[in-house]
Amino acid sequence: MTSVDFEDVRAVRPVLTPKISKNIFALGAKKPAVDCEVAIIGAGPYGLSLAAQLAARGVSFRIFGRALDTWRNHMPKDMLLKSEGFASCLSHPSKGSTLRAYCEARSIPYADRALPVSLDLFLEYAGWFRETFVPTLEEVDVTNLQASDAGFALALEDGRHIQARRVVLAIGISWFRNVPAELAYLDKDVTSHSYDHRDGAQFKGKEVVVLGAGASAVDLAALLNDGGASVKIVARDSALRYHTPPGADDNRWWRQIRNPATTIGPGWRSWAAVNMPFLFRFLPEKLRLEIVKRHLGPAPGWFVRQRVEGKVAEMLSCKLDAARMAGKRVLLRVIDQRGEAKTVECDHVVAATGFRADLSRVGFMTPSLLSRISTTGAAPKLSGNFETTYPGLYVVGPASANSFGPLMRFMTGAEYAAPVLAKHLAKKAKA
Repeated sequence: MTSVDFEDVRAVRPVLTPKISKNIFALGAKKPAVDCEVAIIGAGPYGLSLAAQLAARGVSFRIFGRALDTWRNHMPKDMLLKSEGFASCLSHPSKGSTLRAYCEARSIPYADRALPVSLDLFLEYAGWFRETFVPTLEEVDVTNLQASDAGFALALEDGRHIQARRVVLAIGISWFRNVPAELAYLDKDVTSHSYDHRDGAQFKGKEVVVLGAGASAVDLAALLNDGGASVKIVARDSALRYHTPPGADDNRWWRQIRNPATTIGPGWRSWAAVNMPFLFRFLPEKLRLEIVKRHLGPAPGWFVRQRVEGKVAEMLSCKLDAARMAGKRVLLRVIDQRGEAKTVECDHVVAATGFRADLSRVGFMTPSLLSRISTTGAAPKLSGNFETTYPGLYVVGPASANSFGPLMRFMTGAEYAAPVLAKHLAKKAKA
């Protein structure tokens, strides 16, 4: 297929006002041909959920990406999900699509609360969901996305080109790894991000520093320690704030009034985040960004505590100040809460320092599209239907958190986003 520079085409075609353009179509002019009404880029929980919802509504779509790639290849293999069973579901109108239904049909132990869900169980469930509700997934990556007369043109890694009227970015976190600038000058083979590790066997017998105090840091530290590495957690936090273990009184009415349970954790703030994400956009931007940053900060699951305490060294209340090589070893300079400098030496340093949603980091996004997308913080600014300021381009998942709140940082956010966006896209398809 001949490559077309759609930006050049757009530059030379006549400029039509919306009114004139509408009248032309009313007189019988055909819209440019497309391969699908909606193209979904990404096949994680948000992408699969949206695809399932669109299929249920009969909307023409195609979905591209490796199924659950982040979950399959970039999380510690022995991990337990922080989300409870009832908050670990993908979204489809059928009641039989939940994790509970999947487990009950196969006599797999399950509980809505207090029984952690293993990564292996979630992947089995998600694989079944994909095969049952999204069998048309095309496991190929998108290499280029740009505007076209039809709406959008997608180039795929296998050489194909697709035309779609609308595009949804459900790209998760893979493009958004956040690594401290202090590590930039270290040799590439002695530094990495927590996203890079599923199996820590290569670190057996080595000294490893894990930067961070959240679930990814602590889960990885436990995995590395169990695999025979000497691990030290270095973090600015004064303590590792594990989730509170489930208690006998959690479901009592008086406890629920004081501290209601939600899919992202207990508390009235979490309740508001889960039940009113559509209102979050109307808060002042500064407050929105602060809530997303602060609410539900670094917090490992309660169940990993026994694998870490007394087994993994901790250097807390310390901020990374500088890093350099000493031969093949890494020297980290950290500043403690008293302002005193300390040196930590290791063979490898892992940045478990989270992710920063910024579409300019996404390799297939073209400058012409990026220049038309307004931001809130570094993330795209979205309408109540998850649409960016470039018409027809939508974003769901963690990159939508600055517009819809902390709920979107979690898998369970797909249970809100997928049906809302699918309903909107179904209406657009009929227009």
